[in-house]
Amino acid sequence: MKIYAVGGAIRDSLMGLPMHDIDYVVVGSSVEEMLAKGFRPVGKDFPVFLHPITQAEYALARTERKTGKGYKGFHFYADPSVTLEQDLQRRDLTINAMAQEVAADGKLIGPILDPYNGQQDLAAKIFRHVSDAFAEDPLRLLRIARFAARFPEFIVADETMLALKAIVQAGELYVLSPERIWQELAKGLVAKKPMHMFQVLLDTGASKDMLPLQLSEQLANESFRQKLMTHLDEAGNHLDERCAALLMQLPASVIRSWAECVRMPIETRDFSEIFCELTTLINKSQESFQAVDVLAWFNRADVWRKPERGQALLNLAQKMGFHVSSLIRAMRDAQALNTADVIAGVAAQDRSNGERIGSAFEVARLAAISAALG
Repeated sequence: MKIYAVGGAIRDSLMGLPMHDIDYVVVGSSVEEMLAKGFRPVGKDFPVFLHPITQAEYALARTERKTGKGYKGFHFYADPSVTLEQDLQRRDLTINAMAQEVAADGKLIGPILDPYNGQQDLAAKIFRHVSDAFAEDPLRLLRIARFAARFPEFIVADETMLALKAIVQAGELYVLSPERIWQELAKGLVAKKPMHMFQVLLDTGASKDMLPLQLSEQLANESFRQKLMTHLDEAGNHLDERCAALLMQLPASVIRSWAECVRMPIETRDFSEIFCELTTLINKSQESFQAVDVLAWFNRADVWRKPERGQALLNLAQKMGFHVSSLIRAMRDAQALNTADVIAGVAAQDRSNGERIGSAFEVARLAAISAALG
């Protein structure tokens, strides 16, 4: 048996990037031999094992055959006779279909094994699929879109773009699980240039299936794309902020509906919804903010129990060029109210009445906001 490091680790090494989560492929072995060497099986669909010491994952070399819809509709064949080249052929892109042998001490040895010219495409900065089987796995469309965000200097080969469009036209995207869709989109959102991911979704026709319809229509507008690119850069690389910048022009109800469709984390969903409502407040109050509206948004954002989130929302708006300095001042003044003083202003017989206490805080907060807004 021989062990090889394959895929993204080899690509990143050649690009001078740190190698993370190395994928290992074992050629010329069997389930019985792996078990005899102390490896622990964990794979459900095909033989994957945990190393007895490092706990890293090692997969037997395998081939695959399409048997149904979606990225799970495959039959895998693992056998000692399966070659490294056959295993690499089932991978998505040529730049991810390279390997290097692993010595007994875990170090990489020997030449880069590159049967599908991945190094050539890496030098030319081209995403090119390995084989015709590429179009059988719809998840690969999202992976390439995400790669485009991570490596924005790369372009998609013409023949690969056709294969991506074929995935969309075949209706394969509908069988992807919501969790996998969000996982890939989230990775692309925090990559170097997330707008490149959305450009791939737009160019392939996948945006209407993966994104809110209203957003997909907005992305077709060049001026919107340019503005969004700027906002995503301003947001930094924090997922909540990038997502909020992406969805800021959608109604909160649309954000909520899409979040449920892709199983977006609740915290990220709430951040996006509340930021959308903040931009609505800002656009509504072009002349000056009304204290009652500001208090309503503070309550919606729950800046009293989650002051860090309130500050993050206003900081994001400020980075994107919105004039919110008065809101920041009003929030800090309202948060700084002395709890004991507010309660002391309530009649003694009402101090055990939660509703009366709550009303007293509303009045005090409204007064502090009004003063801060001038």
